[in-house]
Parts: sequence; C-alpha cells; structure tokens
Amino acid sequence: MNRWTTLALSLALFAGPAAAQPELGQSNPVQSDPSPRAGTQQEAAEKDAATGQDKAQVNAQDNATETLGDLSQVRSIVIDRGVTKLSKSCIECHKQDNPGIISDWKRSRHAHVGVTCLDCHQVSADAPNATQHESLVGTDTYISVLVSPDTCGRCHPREQEQFNRSGHVRAYRQQIPKDDLHALVHMHEGRGHPELSAAPDMTGCMQCHGTEITLDDDGRPTARTWPNSGMGNIYPDGSTGSCVACHTRHRFSIEEARRPAACASCHLGPDHPDIEVYENSKHGQLYATEGHEWRWDSAADAWEPGDYRAPTCATCHMSGIGTLSTTHDISERLYWNLWAKRSGVRDSDDVMSPLLGDGPEGRKKMKQVCSACHGELHTESFFHQADAAVRLYNEAYWDPAKEMRDELAAEGLLKENPWKDDFQITFYHLWHHEGRRARHGAMMAGPDWAHWHGFFQLQQSFYKLEAIHKARMETGQIEPGPPKGMSGDH
Repeated sequence: MNRWTTLALSLALFAGPAAAQPELGQSNPVQSDPSPRAGTQQEAAEKDAATGQDKAQVNAQDNATETLGDLSQVRSIVIDRGVTKLSKSCIECHKQDNPGIISDWKRSRHAHVGVTCLDCHQVSADAPNATQHESLVGTDTYISVLVSPDTCGRCHPREQEQFNRSGHVRAYRQQIPKDDLHALVHMHEGRGHPELSAAPDMTGCMQCHGTEITLDDDGRPTARTWPNSGMGNIYPDGSTGSCVACHTRHRFSIEEARRPAACASCHLGPDHPDIEVYENSKHGQLYATEGHEWRWDSAADAWEPGDYRAPTCATCHMSGIGTLSTTHDISERLYWNLWAKRSGVRDSDDVMSPLLGDGPEGRKKMKQVCSACHGELHTESFFHQADAAVRLYNEAYWDPAKEMRDELAAEGLLKENPWKDDFQITFYHLWHHEGRRARHGAMMAGPDWAHWHGFFQLQQSFYKLEAIHKARMETGQIEPGPPKGMSGDH
C-alpha cells in the first residue's frame, strides 16, 4: 500500500461527516475571557462569526448545483506530519543534487502538512509513465517526473473541476484542428526543415498553450513535448491542465498566483498585451507603486479589498470577493470574447466554443467585483464606454474588412501563400493584433493600448485594405512583386 492511502489528513473537514463543523445557522462557541475586555471581544467575535456565516450561506446557495467531484479519496487522507523513511531518502538526495527543489518545498504549504515527494510523484506500476529511480530498483515503488492535474485533483477536486469547464482547458486542444496554424509554425516559421521545423512550437507555442505530452520507451517524457508549462497540456493519464503554470513548483504559492506576473508570462505581446494594458491602467499604477505593501497571503476566500487597493488579474477573474466565491473557471465572469476575429457575447457551455460562458451572468458577476471599490454609476458608465469600443471594432472594422476579403477570394484575387500577400497580412494584423489591442485596452482600462496601439493602427490598416481591394477589383489582377511591408508598429 503506497503512502497516498496512508497519508493522513486528520482534519475534521476531510474526515467524513462534518461533526466538527458548525451547522449553517450556528456559530462557533466563544470562549469566556476573565479580563475586563471580555465582553467587547466576545461581541466582536460573535459579529465576525455571523458575518462569516452569512457569506457561507450565500456561497452555499450559489454553489448548490456545483459538482465537487469524487471526494472519497480526499476523505480517506489523514495528515501524518511524520515523513516516511523512503520520503526522507528522496529529500536527502535531492537536497544535495537539486537544492532549489528542496528549498522551495520546505517553504511550501505542502511541507507544512507533510505532503512529500512521493505523494505527488508516485504512480502505479502499470502507469504508462511509471519509472524507477536507481535507488528504487527492486522495490514496488514507481515514480514519474510528471505530476498531472488528476494528481493535484485528489486534494483539490473543486479547483480541477472548475478548471475543466473553463476556457483554459482548451488552450492546446483548440490548436489541433488548425491546419493554417500548423502551416505557419512548421512550414513558414520552421521553413519545413526536416529535423528542426518544430523549434518554433517547442520554444514558443507549447510553452503557453501546452501540447500532448508523449513518452519514450522508458516511460519518460520526450524532449519534443516536455518540459513546458503550457496551460492546456494533455498528460499520459488523459487529464488536461498545468497547475504549475500559475503555482510554480515546488512552492505552489497562492501569493504568487495572485500577482499579475503569474499571468504575464503568457498574456503579453503584440497580440494579447494584457499585462501591458494592466500596467497602463490605474489599477496597474496602484500595484506598481504600492503592491509591495499589500497583503498577499490571506486565506483563499478571504482576500478582499483592504488587503490590496487595486485588483490584479486574479482579483477580477478568480478570487472570492464580497459574496462571490473563488473560482478556477476564468471564463465565468466574462461577457465578450475579446480574442476572436469578431467579438460575440458568450452563450455556450461547450468548452471548445470561443463563446464559452454565460455573458449576461458573467457581466453581473464582474460588476459585483467592481462594486467592491466603485459606485454603481462609475461601473455602469465604464462598461458603456468599453462596450462601445468592442462594437465599433465589430461593425466598422471587422465586418467591412471581412466583406472585402470574401470578394477578393471569390474573384481568385488572393495569393495562395497568405504570408506573401499584402492584403492577407494586413487583414491578419487587423484582427489578431490591432483589433485585439483595441478591445482589450478598452475593456481593461488601458487607454494607450485602446487608442494608439489599437484604433489608430486599425484605421491605417483598414485604409490599406481598401486601397488593395479597390486596385485588385478594378484590374482583376494581384499587384506584382513582394509585399510592401506593414505600416506602423505591429
């Protein structure tokens, strides 16, 4: 029997019926205090308990239909703060060979509750990724360097289930059917090189989007697919995700995941400059000047204004605030899809749909986040302005640009290689770069990105599309020569 089944969480909340938990509607008893301040302290404690109880009741109602997954394994775990002899051998060896790993681990919550290397890295002997370190040969203990979301989900089932219904879960899967993307990466960027064409994917795409991790004959991950921290990794056990993308190993820190830098390694650059937009906003200004003074280590559902003066990415999209519970479904509070060629209101429960989510409900929840710091007039007016920018892009840029492209395609006036065609290159930048920047900048209060990097460059690209369209339709020919290059900074 491996240590996972004997590792013991002797905490009442995992130990079966919640005998140690107060029923909703009851508060924990307050111990008497013989000091003169006892009455005041007891009143404060009762007030705090009542407030917490009210929030618990609201959250319980909000989550009444939410499935938490199979908790049977979790309830059987007991925390044993001792470390087994085998686990100690892992620690002692890695302390010498990989001291950074042990340094991180010993400062983590895992170390504090006795979760050790084997609890995450041990696998069954028949697992496809089962291997044996040289010190394990001859034993019945098998390990893997890979720790899949299903492993994390044994202790964090709610978080895994929320992630699995979010837009993050399709980060890699949405790329699989995109032949034009594979052609761009392997044939154009990779030059169709017989050995090296995957380099742009290995060092670029999959480091954020993830990939399907494959194994060699010894059960170890291949260099073609690992290491990477891609959000949408598909593991050999079939589970999807990458918890360490935000909670990097081996600290797995909630404080780290709350800071904008956790999101910035993927959400940046010319096509989705979310961290740059945030830094341009008033929220980012406050974070830059005061963030080092904020409190980052409050409990998961207790991190509220007061711990911080302005929101980070996690505050708006994930954190518990007011009556909202924490969530790892980052699509839950969204109204528009801002990365698509044309923005639509979210209205789908299909995780593979670009319109995943319930737009009106998402906007309602996002307004609840805003209301923690802003009045109703401020919030309503902000979304009036931002929605106008998204609609302007849709109606005045994307729709007529798409119409021009369709007309040229119908007349055979587009080059077969889109990356040698002025019209198609400009068209791509119009939606994939400039259009996204305008929409993201508007919706996240980054004026420089909404205007100068967004609508200003959109109008330049649109005029260029009009000129090329007019010339080709009048002459019935594609202008000779190589592309003339792009105007502005793309």
